[in-house]
Amino acid sequence: MTWAERWAMIVQWAPMLWEGTLLTLELVGIAVVVGLFFAIPLGLARASRHWYIRALPYSYIFFFRGTPLLLQLFLVYYGLSQFQVVRDSSLWPYLREPYWCALITMTLHTAAYIAEILRGAIQAVPPGEVEAARALGMSKRQALQHIILPRAIRIGLPAYGNEVILMLKASAVVYTVTLLDIMGVVRTLNARTYQYEMFFMVAGLIYLSITLVFTQLFKLVERWLKVDASRTR
Repeated sequence: MTWAERWAMIVQWAPMLWEGTLLTLELVGIAVVVGLFFAIPLGLARASRHWYIRALPYSYIFFFRGTPLLLQLFLVYYGLSQFQVVRDSSLWPYLREPYWCALITMTLHTAAYIAEILRGAIQAVPPGEVEAARALGMSKRQALQHIILPRAIRIGLPAYGNEVILMLKASAVVYTVTLLDIMGVVRTLNARTYQYEMFFMVAGLIYLSITLVFTQLFKLVERWLKVDASRTR
């Protein structure tokens, strides 16, 4: 097959590849944003000095960081359907759909990693800043809201950006539950055209392009936060 024929085939299937790309971005975008909201209380609990507060989030984080995303996806997609109470619940119309199972699994998975990022960032906040806040008469809640969390966000942002990129690459497993994400579309096209090498290369270029865009966006956000921090001093 000539390069012209290969290019014509890529153009022919470009709308399908575009739809798969949009689905991948949708899943990753929702997962990392919702996961961040779940991770905040988990990270705060993990940074607690009391073991009984740390115990439950530690168990959650240990499980989701210690097992593969593919296994977790199978447990949600195939495992939950084995329980009659789940099939009889109001959540079953969602839990029987591969889209929602993939989204729930990805959100829970990334929340565990983001929680650890947040815990490390909170513990990396200079003690002097916290002591200064308390000396100004701030309560623990005010210090957390105005000093610790904003500082921790700046510290943890590079690691959060890396987690978003890792989540993008990990999302490739969702094709195993019949979703037509980037890899799901490529798998379908491979079965139709037998052009495995070409479409795998196309998938790689799509992932590389998205990674490049995400990297530049997070660099801009980091730069903006540094400028913003300097203005508020």
